[in-house]
Amino acid sequence: MSRLTHVTTGPYAPPVPARELTVVSADGARLHAEVHGPEDAPPVVLAHGWTCSTAFWAAQIRELAVGHRVIAYDQRGHGRSPASPACTTQALADDLEAVLAQTLARGERAVIVGHSMGGMTVMAAAARPRFREHAAAVLLCSTGSSRLVAEALVLPLRAGGPRTWLTARVLASRAPLGPVTPLALRILKYATMGPGSAPHMVEACARIVHACPRAVRHAWARVLAELDLDHGVRELRVPTAIVTGTADRLTPPVHARALAAALPHSLGLTELPGMGHMTPVEAPRLVNEKIRELVAAYLTGTPEEAGADGPERIKEGS
Repeated sequence: MSRLTHVTTGPYAPPVPARELTVVSADGARLHAEVHGPEDAPPVVLAHGWTCSTAFWAAQIRELAVGHRVIAYDQRGHGRSPASPACTTQALADDLEAVLAQTLARGERAVIVGHSMGGMTVMAAAARPRFREHAAAVLLCSTGSSRLVAEALVLPLRAGGPRTWLTARVLASRAPLGPVTPLALRILKYATMGPGSAPHMVEACARIVHACPRAVRHAWARVLAELDLDHGVRELRVPTAIVTGTADRLTPPVHARALAAALPHSLGLTELPGMGHMTPVEAPRLVNEKIRELVAAYLTGTPEEAGADGPERIKEGS
C-alpha cells in the first residue's frame, strides 16, 4: 500500500546522479535532468515514456554510467518536472532540444534513446536543427508514430471502431491508480509487460507509473490518441535501431515494423519474443548492448554499414 515513487533496492533502484540540473524549455517549462558518469565520457541521452520518469532508466544508468556520460530527464509533468498546460508533440520536441542544448557542448554528438513517448519525442524533434546537430544515432524502444489507439491490444476485442473508442477512454481515464497493491501489479503487468516478467520488474514499473499524477496521465493520453508523426519518421535521418517486444499490447510490433520500413537510415529491428512494452526494464542486457553498439559505431569507433534485412528475434534471459 506504499506510495513510493520508485523501488529503493535492487537493480531498478535509481542510482544517485553525479549532478542534477534544471533545464528551461522554449516556453519556460522547467525540466528536471540528471547526469551520471564521467563528464568526459561519450554521451547517451535517455527520453522516457508516458507516465514514467528518470527512474525508469535505472538499469541502463547503473551499467552504462561506468563508461558513458548518461543524461536523463523527466518529461514535462512527469517525475520531478512540473506539469505544464502545453501538452503537444511540439512541446516534447522543444524539451528535448533544450536538454541537448543545456547538457552538451556546441557540436557535441550523442546517442539518443527514446522509449514509447520518448521515442515519439525523438520523431517530433527529428527535423529540428539542435537535434540534428547533436544526434549521432538513435535507439527507439517500444514506440510508434501513429494509430496508437487503433492498434493497441490492451482490450481483448476485435479490431475496429468499438475497440478503438473504448481503448481511448480506458487509456485517458481520470481515475486514480491508487496504491500499488497485488491487484494493481497484475493489471499493470497484463497491460504493459510480458507474461514472463519477474515480480521485481513489475513492481519497479508499477511504482513509477502509479506516481504519475492522473491529470498528467490523462492530458498526455489525449495527445497520444491523436498522434501522427509519420512525417517525423521520414525526417529521422540519423542511423536508427529499433527494439520491440512481441507481446507489447500498447505499441504492438506492427508499429516497429512500419518504422523499420520507413526510416531513411534504419539499422534494423530487433524483436524480443515474449517481451511487453517495458523493454528497457524487461530486457536490460539487450537494450544496454544496443546502446553500447551505437556508441562504438557512431561516437567512438568507425561506423559500419548496416541494413534492414528483416527483424532479428532474440531470446533475452535477463
